[in-house]
Amino acid sequence: MTERLRKLNEALPALLLGIFLWGLFCQLAGVWFVSDKLGCSIGLWLGILTAVLMALHMAWSLNIAMDQGEKGAAAVMTKHNLIRYAVVVIVEGVIMVTGIANPLTAFLGIMGLKVAAYLQPVTHKLFRR
Repeated sequence: MTERLRKLNEALPALLLGIFLWGLFCQLAGVWFVSDKLGCSIGLWLGILTAVLMALHMAWSLNIAMDQGEKGAAAVMTKHNLIRYAVVVIVEGVIMVTGIANPLTAFLGIMGLKVAAYLQPVTHKLFRR
């Protein structure tokens, strides 16, 4: 499976590892400070799942954009960025309307994509061992 992910994008396995490690860190650090432990945990892991799907979609859309010319690549990436932002809004909206989880911890999980991108050089070294 790792080879399949690496074939899609060289940095993808390390990025996914970083997202997962962020989720574990937030779960272990944050579970002690909240009263609604279940709601916060569900929100966090829904956010982590969303971040993982966004990372996969980003790698896939980058591959599509590389087959386009300069103008076409910009249009493809803009379209796919808007799709990812819409998914974040929909996920957060569903969580807020249904009340099935904590929307703040879901957002914290989604931000795992950003944290993992910044930590990617570190996780890449760990992944290569």
